[in-house]
This record gives sequence, structure tokens and C-alpha cells, in this order.
Amino acid sequence: MNQGSTPHTSISEEVAHALQVSQRGCEELLPQDEWVKKLQRSQTSGTPLRIKLGLDPTAPDIHIGHTVVLNKMRQLQDLGHQVIFLIGDFTSLIGDPSGRNSTRPPLTPAQIQLNADTYYKQASMVLDPAKTEIRYNSEWSEPLGASGMIQLASRYTVARMMERDDFHKRFHGGQSISVHEFLYPLMQGYDSVALKSDLELGGTDQKFNLLMGRHLQQEYGQEPQCILTMPLLEGLDGVDKMSKSKNNYIGITEEANTMFAKVMSISDTLMWRWFTLLSFQSLQAIAALKAEVHDGRNPRDAKVMLAKEITTRFHSAALADAAEQDFINRSKGGVPDVIPEVSLGGAPLGIAALLKSAGLAPSSSEASRLIDGGGVRIDGSVVSDKGQKLNAGTYVVQVGKRKFARVQLA
Repeated sequence: MNQGSTPHTSISEEVAHALQVSQRGCEELLPQDEWVKKLQRSQTSGTPLRIKLGLDPTAPDIHIGHTVVLNKMRQLQDLGHQVIFLIGDFTSLIGDPSGRNSTRPPLTPAQIQLNADTYYKQASMVLDPAKTEIRYNSEWSEPLGASGMIQLASRYTVARMMERDDFHKRFHGGQSISVHEFLYPLMQGYDSVALKSDLELGGTDQKFNLLMGRHLQQEYGQEPQCILTMPLLEGLDGVDKMSKSKNNYIGITEEANTMFAKVMSISDTLMWRWFTLLSFQSLQAIAALKAEVHDGRNPRDAKVMLAKEITTRFHSAALADAAEQDFINRSKGGVPDVIPEVSLGGAPLGIAALLKSAGLAPSSSEASRLIDGGGVRIDGSVVSDKGQKLNAGTYVVQVGKRKFARVQLA
């Protein structure tokens, strides 16, 4: 973690606290000295700093990995600064090549609008909507026109653009780079000019684009913004970045029971990183909890606290409590309070056919595999005989730890 190394001995307690909040969990805060000066000026003048986060609505939903930077925004918002949630409806038309080996297909305006409609609603689960400025970068990007775009392009060189890691690798690897891709970092940087931002947040994969904002602000005679990059959150597997394509994610609109159970499934090691990046508990409180676990407290207690905090944030305290009880019931082999009810005919019916018909297995062959693995229970008893048939009646069927159904067989 690179957070700067210059000590600040003459700053106020308020500024020191704001610096600590800024640095929590961050990858880089650049330049730190400039950020301290901005904080000091804000404290003296009483004028909030303008803090920008831009997100391109490339998908209709966000997962908790996306909330790492939103959490940082909320922390700075709680210090009294003005946060700007920027929806990149114009830049989405270009497509951001960050971290990609090939270009991202540009979205249609209709797709962008559809995604943007849900983005801020979901982000508001973390940010304080009453204190958040919402902007769309089409406001200033579209009026630029051809001449404005040419003038903007003249503010940066091709040589410096090719220093970008992604472009550099693709060029030397013989992969194509379209001219329009150069426009993306230029337009994102111009957003900082238009918004007169003091600080821009982003993931580590956005560093080049964030630095572009600093450069263009200087070109346009503005005080350059500082940049704060946050690490990319590892997913449930603890290995890869959280991603829907990797199926290692927690969607912030997932039901409470699923959200709670998924948090409980992460490793004890990954739990502490999630505490730092996702929890709103103080670092001191987290350190104290970690010390208790080190001294013998069950790490499961800490994980329950994290799962309840995250579930409460996106649902409610009552639903988080219910999700905890549901998880306990499942862990003990108990039956959740509410499970799907399915009515089937054809008694007597084989177990594999029943699982398929009840939607508890995708196919009869997969159902047989689950039975062979000891993963199927009927009324609490493990099924060991694939040839067993059930007569008419009502049965509680469980597959694995999380799938249940009350099946009425006629």
C-alpha cells in the first residue's frame, strides 16, 4: 500500500483524521501532500471539497466489489465533503479498454439509459442521496462537437498515450488499437475539468485515466485533482477479482438469506480484508476484534458480524437477523421457516425424477450424482438408494446445504 511517506506534524486533529479516513484500505493517494493542503484549506474556509467518482453503466446491476469505492465516497461524504456520482453515459458510447486485451464493444444509447436507471438507485444504498450530486458526462461532452474534440486531443501526445500499460502491451503484441480508444481517457479526464474536482476515486485499473484528469486540469488552468485508487476486491473464492463472469460475486440486490450465507462462505483470511474494504467499523474496532480471534475467539463470530453488517446495509437489521437464524437452521440441518412448495403427480416416483421435477436438480443424471455424493435428504435422512421410490405424501426434500422444497406427491 503506497499512501505517501511525508509526515505531517503541524496539521490539526480534524485534518489528520480526514487523512486517516482517506487512506483506509486505499492502494495509492497521490500526491498526499497536495491532498493534505486541500483538506487544510477546506477546514479553514469551511468550503467542502469536490470528490468525484465516475462509473460507466455497462451492466444493469452492481455487486459489492463495486461498493469498495462507494464506501470510500460515503466515508468522505460523512466528513462533510461534496461527492459527485458521475454516470458516464457519453463515455459508455466509446467503451473503456482498461485492463482488457481487446476493445469493449460500445453500448447503444438505449442500453446505457436502461443501465443508468438502476445504477444510482443501487449506489444510494451506500451513499447519502440527499448529499450526493448526480451528473451525466453527456452534459459537457456532447456540446464539445468536432472542433472542441480536436482542441481537447491537442492537449495530449500519442507518445504519452502509448505509455498506458494496456495500449503498450497490445501494440507490442501486434494487437489492434482503434483511434477512438484514445478518446476514452481524454473524455474521462475532461470530466474532471468540467466538474472542477479536487479528488477523483477509482479502482487500480483506472490510474492512467485518473492521472489524465490531473494533466488536463493543469492544461485548462485549474488546480489539479488528487487521485485515490482502491484495490479490486477478491471474490468469494479469495483468488480472482469479484466478477459475475467468475460467479464469485454477491449482488447488492440478492435476497438477504443468500447474501448472508455467501459472506459466511468466505475464508477466515479473506474476511479481514473484507472488513477493511467493506465494513464501516473503525480500524481500531476491527483490530480489537482480530486480536480477540487471535487469542481464541471463534472467527465465526467475527464473520457473523461482517455478514450482518453487509446484509443490513442492503436490506434491514430485521432481515439480517432472520438471515442469521436461517443460516443457523441450515448449518444444523434444520429447515428454513419459508421454503418452496411443489405439487407433483406420478406416485410412486423415483428420487432422481422427483428432484428434477421439483427443480432441485437440472437433470436426472445430475440428481443421481447428488444422491451418490450423499447430498440429498428426505425428511432429514440422507438418501443412499437411487432406486428408492416415494409413495404419495408430503416430504421435505433437501439438496446440499441451501436447496429445500416441501413436495406434495400424489
